[in-house]
Amino acid sequence: MSIKCELSFPEHIIKALGFQEKELESKIKSKLAVYLFQEKKLSFGQARQLAGMNIWDFIEFLKEHKIPLNYDLSEYEDDLKTIAELK
Repeated sequence: MSIKCELSFPEHIIKALGFQEKELESKIKSKLAVYLFQEKKLSFGQARQLAGMNIWDFIEFLKEHKIPLNYDLSEYEDDLKTIAELK
């Protein structure tokens, strides 16, 4: 199940970010996923899912943003629960 959230940004903000309109949603989702993972609001699996990336691409994305991969047992258990819910 998904909940749609619609956001609007002034055009000059989008231009300042350097995002193309067609890539706007994916870029914002991936940046938000990194931020929420870093703030420990989302587990690795949840953040990866929000970013719409496979495991290896998300690990690389975190590396590019110099975000350490602090993946502990509770996050692993959260990811298992998320996987079970998705089935």
